[in-house]
Amino acid sequence: MTAIPLASHQKVQRRTLGVLSAVQIVSGVGIAVGSALSSLMVYELSGSEAISGLAGTATVTGAALMALPAARAADGGGRRAGLTLAHGVAFLGCVAAVASIQLGSWPLLLLALVMVGTGSAGNLSARYAATDLAPPGRTARHLSLVVWAATIGSVAGPNLAHPADALGVDLGLAPAAGPFALSAVAFALSLLIVNGGLRPDPLLLARQGREVAVARRRQPLREAVETMKATPAARTGLLTIAAGHTAMVSVMSMTPVHLDHGHAGISVIGMVLSLHIAGMFMFSPLVGWAADRLGRAVVATAGMGVLVAAGLLAAFGGHDVPVITAGLILLGLGWSCSLVAGSAMVTEAVDLERRPAVQGLSDLTMNVCGAVGALLAGAIVGVLSYPVLGLITAALTGLTGVVVWRRSHLASA
Repeated sequence: MTAIPLASHQKVQRRTLGVLSAVQIVSGVGIAVGSALSSLMVYELSGSEAISGLAGTATVTGAALMALPAARAADGGGRRAGLTLAHGVAFLGCVAAVASIQLGSWPLLLLALVMVGTGSAGNLSARYAATDLAPPGRTARHLSLVVWAATIGSVAGPNLAHPADALGVDLGLAPAAGPFALSAVAFALSLLIVNGGLRPDPLLLARQGREVAVARRRQPLREAVETMKATPAARTGLLTIAAGHTAMVSVMSMTPVHLDHGHAGISVIGMVLSLHIAGMFMFSPLVGWAADRLGRAVVATAGMGVLVAAGLLAAFGGHDVPVITAGLILLGLGWSCSLVAGSAMVTEAVDLERRPAVQGLSDLTMNVCGAVGALLAGAIVGVLSYPVLGLITAALTGLTGVVVWRRSHLASA
């Protein structure tokens, strides 16, 4: 790569943020449109509610499986290579989903959904791409802007599912194949934006002029784990991300069932989930600004406090829709605080040589914890109740907040 003066890095970073934001919007549509009907389609093909529940598990599994390969691709070829791998596989997954619906095969559809889930890994890694050229003290702010851009795709996507289905039927596709066809188009467009817009590549440019060994590591996961073990600040960031994501997925996944038991209609449940998504993404620029100005530990701890409040509202809100809605909004806000502050901690604690691998480990852990949290939440609600799930969430996030604050306080002492 031709040397680029440091004075030009700021201009490149502005372009990078714009490109990444565009990618988040477009690929976010692809993820949301496909997921809107996935469980319903698996149910219609299989005739089993139990099997239909595997649709969400499949997409989360895909995101987890892609976290490290995408990070390794970025380590060797830059952020463009990592995003291309994740979104490329997601594109193929959408095409496979259309084919599986046309063939009426639910096993093939589940396999396709695993591939579609890799798009989520790409969206997660995009936030880290925003940090490579971020000026000192602005890592969280730049990261949060890319997280915020996901709001548009996440909100618009489900609303496009029905028109896409109708258009697909008009074009001769089977019912519910149209949304996946639209998802394929969205991921194809995101690939064009990534490969046309991320030039120069932010990670390669950040490494320019530095002695960074980017050897083909045989055991990237092991090295990332060893780096994490040797870096207390990175471990604190990982704990923050994992705890926040687990709490969010656990409560959010069981809220529709809880509201349904309280005789809330589908439109009400949809409104509550939409406001929850708004809480996740809309305030992220403010969260990023606070993390840069007040400190990552302050925002991370505050995020855990917000999650405690969300858990308590879930525990004591009964079936009162306004109370549950307030709890879900706080759940999204607490998740945003934990993701932005925790990601900034992980990024700033690790040098450029090992950063992509450690970031990949962070996303792998995040997705695995989310999947386990959803499974445990179902068991807790099934055996005990939704209020008990809220109390457990409040207790665990409160404990995590104490640990995060204590670790950060001892590190700065």
